[in-house]
Amino acid sequence: MTDEVLRLVSVHKVYRTVAEEVHALRGVSLAVRRGEFLAIMGPSGSGKSTLLNVVGCLDTPSEGEYFFEGNPVHRLGDTGLAEIRNGKIGFVFQNFNLLPRVSARKNVELPLIYAGLPRSERRSRAEGALAQVRLSHRSSHRPNELSGGEKQRVAIARALVTQPSLILADEPTGNLDSRVGNEIIALLEELNSAHGATILLITHDLGIARRCRRTISIQDGQIVQDTAA
Repeated sequence: MTDEVLRLVSVHKVYRTVAEEVHALRGVSLAVRRGEFLAIMGPSGSGKSTLLNVVGCLDTPSEGEYFFEGNPVHRLGDTGLAEIRNGKIGFVFQNFNLLPRVSARKNVELPLIYAGLPRSERRSRAEGALAQVRLSHRSSHRPNELSGGEKQRVAIARALVTQPSLILADEPTGNLDSRVGNEIIALLEELNSAHGATILLITHDLGIARRCRRTISIQDGQIVQDTAA
């Protein structure tokens, strides 16, 4: 298996409307190795979210090449993109994106249901993922019974449960106060350092970016700085 999780080569993304063309990414090249903890920073409209969508196989480049574990993503159709997105990438969102009417464990099981795993294995793996984020004692609680930090821990457990090659975290502390946000970043640091998780995190917070091992700054759709801690 290649040591590179992903590589982008001169990736462009253009959104076209009747009135205009918006160049969201302009020739982005980026390589992420297994075990990296990488922050993407930039002002609103810089291309951060577009970059996340391309890396997460939620969108496709207009031009350029994208390789995930050596596989040419830019040549894949919808089925191939879905296989990588659902099986190889774990997503953590600012707004948690939890189903409100089911328990924490059921929320964590959700990707495994889509993957067709049997019930006993789904339960076992979900309980293991919740233990990893130290939330076993809240597994039967629904989201409205959880604090914001606990909801984000459930979301992280859901991202971990498929044992992905890459975790994409989009402003994971954006809806949390600074104390709880620090706890969430500490958890991600632990998953990276102790368990080898490869994490790409989008943030506006320079303090959070400095806790990552590498920081990419993006502006006007281009990488303008790449700094290792």
